[in-house]
Amino acid sequence: MQTDIDPRSLIGRKAFDRSGHKIGTVDEVYLDDATGIPEWAAVRTGLFSRDAFVPLEPSSLLDDGLHIPYERALIKDAPDFGVGRHLSPEQELQLYRHYSLALPPTDAPDTDFGRLAGQDGA
Repeated sequence: MQTDIDPRSLIGRKAFDRSGHKIGTVDEVYLDDATGIPEWAAVRTGLFSRDAFVPLEPSSLLDDGLHIPYERALIKDAPDFGVGRHLSPEQELQLYRHYSLALPPTDAPDTDFGRLAGQDGA
């Protein structure tokens, strides 16, 4: 996805699965802590439903909304961590695994999932 897009412009946009079926509306956008680049979106999947977290890369933003290259069932089964809160490294790791995404390169500053800052790993 374009990295120069204003994340606020995604909120309220329709979200579609890989087949073009509407799955919901973008509720929140989450930025990468290290880079500030939009990384995840929470999609409200129904009026009385929940938010499903989806990766913004490799999704694409088109005129009609956010197109997510995954099946509806996989998206709806994504972990729901609630909106309005920071995603922890453990939660991000769950999302990477859920979507079978490659983890960020080992030289990236935020790849030490599950380790708290200030701990020496011993």
